Parts: sequence; structure tokens; C-alpha cells
Amino acid sequence: MRFTKLLFLFFTCWLFAQESYAQLPAATSTPADTVRVIQIIQAKTLRQKSIDSVNSIETAAGNVIIKEGLTITYCDSVIIRRPENIVEAFGNIHINDNDSIHTYSQYLKYIGGERVAYLKKSVKLTDKKGVLSADDIEYNLRTGIASYKNGGKVVNGKTTLTSKEGVYYADTKDVYFKKNVHLVDPKYKIWTDSLLYNLNSDIATFIAPTHIVSKEGIIDTRNGTYNLKTGEAVFLDNPVIRDSSRSVTGKSVFFDDKKGIMVAEGNAKMVDSINQVTTIAGHIEVNTKENSFLAYKKPVMILHKDGDSTFIAADTLFSGLRRYDSLAKKQRTKIDTLAGKTIIKTDSVVTTTVNPGNNTDTLQQSVTVKSDTVNKAVVINLNNKKDTAIRYFLAFHHVRIFNDSLQAVSDSLYYGTEDSTFQLFGEPIVWNGESQVTGDTMYMYTENQKPKRLYVFYNGMIVNQPAKGLYNQIAGRTINGYFKDGNIDFVRVKGSPAESIYYPQDDDSAFVGMNRSTGDEIDIYFVNKELNKVKFVRAVEGVMYPIRKIPADKKQLKGFKWQDARRPKNKLELFE
Repeated sequence: MRFTKLLFLFFTCWLFAQESYAQLPAATSTPADTVRVIQIIQAKTLRQKSIDSVNSIETAAGNVIIKEGLTITYCDSVIIRRPENIVEAFGNIHINDNDSIHTYSQYLKYIGGERVAYLKKSVKLTDKKGVLSADDIEYNLRTGIASYKNGGKVVNGKTTLTSKEGVYYADTKDVYFKKNVHLVDPKYKIWTDSLLYNLNSDIATFIAPTHIVSKEGIIDTRNGTYNLKTGEAVFLDNPVIRDSSRSVTGKSVFFDDKKGIMVAEGNAKMVDSINQVTTIAGHIEVNTKENSFLAYKKPVMILHKDGDSTFIAADTLFSGLRRYDSLAKKQRTKIDTLAGKTIIKTDSVVTTTVNPGNNTDTLQQSVTVKSDTVNKAVVINLNNKKDTAIRYFLAFHHVRIFNDSLQAVSDSLYYGTEDSTFQLFGEPIVWNGESQVTGDTMYMYTENQKPKRLYVFYNGMIVNQPAKGLYNQIAGRTINGYFKDGNIDFVRVKGSPAESIYYPQDDDSAFVGMNRSTGDEIDIYFVNKELNKVKFVRAVEGVMYPIRKIPADKKQLKGFKWQDARRPKNKLELFE
């Protein structure tokens, strides 16, 4: 936007020159310090013609040179009308202001009574750094408003701006470009119908639909401001910012070009096209340099894969990159700072401290990160940096997951794109069909957004409800569950010992009793999402109770809790 400064210098120089013309009829009684003397330095011919007893015309022609202070004007001829105070200059006009600003045109007219000046035909201004060109320019010295209406172009170095109309306001130092505004710069290109720029603050204001294209991406906005001094911008009215890998929108978007920070507020949405992830929240912050983001205010993340979608909601969502050294193939320690939130990533642990908004609470979660080889890494190159990295996602507090095949809740979550594994922490619960799985910690391996394997650490328990009021229960130290077509198929429980409560059925599907048993290992087989067979391995002990003689204190294993009320029933619940 440096071209606007050029326009300002032009109008300032012009103001002094035109005011000088306005005072040509200098009276001898006027104090010398209030008169600006214009000297006719050179002309081949000088004439004066009386129109009547009051009015006269003075003309100078042939290589005319006029000087006022440090401003020199060249032209082919000039006409001065007194006392109307009208000055007209013709042909090859060149105004040299102290050899710093040069103005050219073929016609100049100044009307002293109205204090309006007109420049026409091939108007050009240059300050040795840039050039302003227009067919005609009008400047009102009384109002301090200058304008062109038939097209103008500003060339400043490698920057070019064209518009059909332009208006300059001297009192506020605003320049208003209108109709077919097009700016071309090595860094960006802008198309809009209207653009307002303030010379004092260096702030550009977008007041019409604006399309901005740069090497970094594309911005579409219809309202907002950009500060050229600080590189800070605020876009309003649901702007859209896109690059090669993502798009960000919201009711408003703040962007700091120098720091690479982008903040979307109000119905914010970010689409990651590389990892096929969509994030929706009331507030999303993006660090474009670190390629990370933080979302809060009811955030929901949607993982897309082969036509299937997994929805994840939590109080806070974060995503970053696990980076690897390309030579040593070792994961580097990385610290991401994003508006007061710090993510520290090392070879073996990810520690996250989050302070969303004005909340003074500190949420901390440590997650063990499995090392991987560079061959399994996904290359994401947003900033043209050759970096090998794997994207991961963190969710904190009140985590809820919904997929047509599986639902889950937990206190926190880690998800990595290298193996599509969900790691659930803090009293996690997973539901599949009529089965509920609980434990201290869970790893859920997926393939194409469908569950493939579930690994439960410590205090694992599977509860299946074959009928109202009856609960098959299996508990142990660890649980390994395997899925087929998204449905639980086989489970192996290990413990010291593993325990089971099972309600067998006869050929007519009638319940014949309750079997309560223990063993070193228990294998469970499912058919059509329902528990079909239980197999005990080594050190088996058990008792079978008739269906009508089951002791009340034997119906539940230690830690049993049926929590179907916490189960997400549909994806819309996650947006509430």
C-alpha cells in the first residue's frame, strides 16, 4: 500500500502550488508576508489584454517557466484572468516541487473563486519511487477532497494498483479507491470494488467483497482491516482463509502475518484437507508456522475416511506435529506457544498446559507417545519446509466420541495419524452394540474409521446386556478385543484371576441360570454383536446358579456399573 503515500505527497505539493496561483493579483497594500509571489522566469511572448475597465487577461507563451518558492512549473502557455482569478496552463505541463515530486499533464485549470483545480490529459505524478497516472484529476482546496473518475493507476516499484475511481480526503488522510480495484504485488494480489486506506495509520479497510491471493493462500472477505505496520488483520462477516492444506472461517478472523497466528471467533470452522479433519468450535486458534491449532468453546472434531465419519467433542482440542530429525531419525523436542497455551513435545511424552480464554484453571495431561520410523511418517509441508512429521490430536475433559460402529467417553484423548489409534485416559468407556467396555486406560486401533482392536489396561471390564435386568460381566487385568466389520468379534481377558458372570441360554433362547467363574484367561466369542460363548483357560473355578435361585450379592462383579446413560446416542448430541 506504499502507493497511497505517493498520492498524499502529490496532493500536498499541489495544494501549495494552487494556493499560489490563487494569489496572483498581489496588491501593493497587502502585507508582503501574506503574499506568495509567482515569478514568470521565462516566456517567448508576454501579453496583457483588457476585457473591460475591470477585467483583463494576461498570457505567456513559448517555453514558459513559472517559479513559486522551490516549485517550478513548465508549460507551453498560460492564461491568467483577473479578477476572476482563473489560471489555465496548456501543453507539456511539468510541475517540479524541489526536485522531489514531478507532476505532468497537458492541461491545468484553477478556479480561484471555487478553489477547485483540474488536471487533464495524460496526468502523471512521480516522486522517483512511484508513478501515479490518470486521465484527469479534480482537487477542491476548500474541502480538501481530490478525485479521479476515469481510471487511475499507481506503480510503486513492483506494486501496481488500478481503479476506475479514487478519492483523497485531506482532513482524515483517507484514500478511497472505487470500482474495479486491482492491486498486483509480488507478495499478493487483491481484487475488490472498494478499498479505503489511511495514510497516518497505515491501515487498509475492506468495505466490499474482497479477494486476496498470495503465495501462502487465498482470503475472501467483505469487511475488515489490515495494518501494514504491524502485519495484523481483522476480517469480519464470515471471511474464508484458505491455503494448500486447510481453510479457516468464522464470524471474525484475526490474523498476525508476522507471528503466523490466526484466531477465528464465532461459529469457527477449520478444514484440514490433508488429514481429512474438520474442526468446529466457538473459538479456534491456528499457529501457521508450527502448523498447530487449539479449539475451545464447545469444539467438535470430525475425522473423515472413506465415506465414514467419527465425531469427537471435548472442552478443549489441540493438534500439532510430532517432528523427526531426518538424519538421526529421532523425535525432536518441540514447544508450541499459542496465545498463552503451551504444548511441549519430546521423544517420549507430550505435556499440555492449556489456559483457554480467561479461565485460570490449568489442565495438564501426559501422554506416552510411541516412537515410529520415518518410513511411517506422513509428510505435511504447509510452509515449504522439508519436514517429516506426523499429526496428532489431543482432547481434554468431557471427551465424547460418536461413530456408527462405536461410541466412547473419557476425560482425555490422544489420537495419532500414523496408526489411527485412539488413546483414552481417565475412566474411559467404550460401547459397541450392546456391549460396554471400561478400564483405567484404553488403546483403540481403527482402520478406515472403524474399530479394529481394543486394548484395555488394568481394571478392564466388559458388560453385555442380553435382557433387561441381566448383565453378562467379564473382568480382568487386561482386555484384548478384536472387531470384524466394525462389530466386536472376539475378546481375551487376562487377570489374576479373570472373572466372569454369564447367563447361558437353551435352544429356545430361555435363560437357564447364571454362571459365575474365574480363570487365568477367558475367551469370549460374539455373534451379531451378542455374547455367544465363553471359554475359560487354566485354573478354572465356577458355580452355576439356577435362574430363580441367584443370590442377590452374586449378580455383580466388583466395580460393576452400567453407564448407558452416558453413551452418546447420535452425533447431534456432541454439538449441544
